Amino acid sequence: MNKEITAKNTQFLTILVVIITAFITTFTGSALNLSIPAIGGEFNASAVMVGWIVNGYILAAAVFAVPFGRLADMTGRKRILVTGIFIFALCAGGASFVRSMGILLLLRIVQGIGAAMIFSTNTAVLISAFSPEKRGKVLGYSIASTYIGLSAGPVVGGFLNHYLGWRSIFIVTFVISILVFFIAVKKLPGGNVRKNGQGMDIVGNILYILMITLIMFGLSSFSTLAYAKLLILAGVTLFIIFIVHELKTAYPIIEVRLFAHNIGYSFSNLAALMNYGATFALGYLLSIYLQMVMGFDSQIAGLILISQPLVMAILSPYAGRLSDRVSPFKLASFGMGLCALGLFSFIFISENYPFPLIIVNLIVVGVGFAFFSSPNTNAVMACVEKKDYSVASSILATMRSIGHSMSMAIVTFIISRQMGTATLNDAEPGQIVDTMHIAFIVFTIICAVGIFVSLKRKQQD
Repeated sequence: MNKEITAKNTQFLTILVVIITAFITTFTGSALNLSIPAIGGEFNASAVMVGWIVNGYILAAAVFAVPFGRLADMTGRKRILVTGIFIFALCAGGASFVRSMGILLLLRIVQGIGAAMIFSTNTAVLISAFSPEKRGKVLGYSIASTYIGLSAGPVVGGFLNHYLGWRSIFIVTFVISILVFFIAVKKLPGGNVRKNGQGMDIVGNILYILMITLIMFGLSSFSTLAYAKLLILAGVTLFIIFIVHELKTAYPIIEVRLFAHNIGYSFSNLAALMNYGATFALGYLLSIYLQMVMGFDSQIAGLILISQPLVMAILSPYAGRLSDRVSPFKLASFGMGLCALGLFSFIFISENYPFPLIIVNLIVVGVGFAFFSSPNTNAVMACVEKKDYSVASSILATMRSIGHSMSMAIVTFIISRQMGTATLNDAEPGQIVDTMHIAFIVFTIICAVGIFVSLKRKQQD
């Protein structure tokens, strides 16, 4: 009886830590979206430069997620998780006092490293504490918390930015992060550590970090750096070298053979890349549109933007539970289709676009993402053994981060072509609307390709 109570307490505390970390990492991003004009105005930075407040965080998270995932599987997931939470909290605290754009960007990059440590371990920690038949259910709770963070971000962030300034967002982030750090240190079980003699693939880690950095930085800087194409080419070359190395090494950082031998695993990760790449910049674009074109303050803009993540938060636990009984591949394909429909509707946005229709379109995307994310995560984790949960989780997180970076790179490229180096305050409403037209056409195409990928995977189910 005591063992059963202890096990339930452990499961509760595990869910608590995972839910809070999932919340705070997304809350920070969505809350800052509404502060982009304010940050750009304070530091007199161009729209492209301010975009790196988002890009730098995403880039660091993508680069380090897989290396930390492998390290967590070898040395202990709790150790990596609590270290990541501490770094995340420390950077949030520091960002609330910065007086230069350069220091703010640096702190956001380091905060992204902390986020990588969180992303690579929290899902693995969660599903390790529960039986396989409950995996979809608990993943639903975790992903719902992610969307609650997205929901609270625009509302709380808009309120804080409007009344207390954008720095207050980082202060709130610091307080929540430091509290969950102490809970994780004192209450989270240590977990299992691999003791099978496997070594760390140092060469593989270096190749991976370099190739992801070059590719993502090249994509993000494609419109602003003349040699960005060379960076991408170098990254792709290193990717080929990395694959060859991983096939030969005894203890690879990524078991690349799994992608060739497991179609469901491969296409689930690819579908995630497509979905995040098509949808991530939606909030960023609309936050600019609602404030700079329609004239709403950040608080009202946040109330409008809340509709999408709120629907995600409500439906994700249901979609997660449903994926324990219905094919997660089929549910994810359905969700991808709804996302494409919502993005397609935004192609027709204008300077006089009715904001209730914006809410309807956001709800459609929110429903689609809820039915995609939890089932797709369940599908990915079902394809690997328990000992590789951290790496599988970090690869999925990397797909998310690369998708996010790809999404922002597309927006940055289009903005630079349409607006040059002009600040957001100097941009004409027509320029912003034209930029959004092009962006949503591109995102709809990406999501349409993602539907094909999901349906192809479904055929293998």
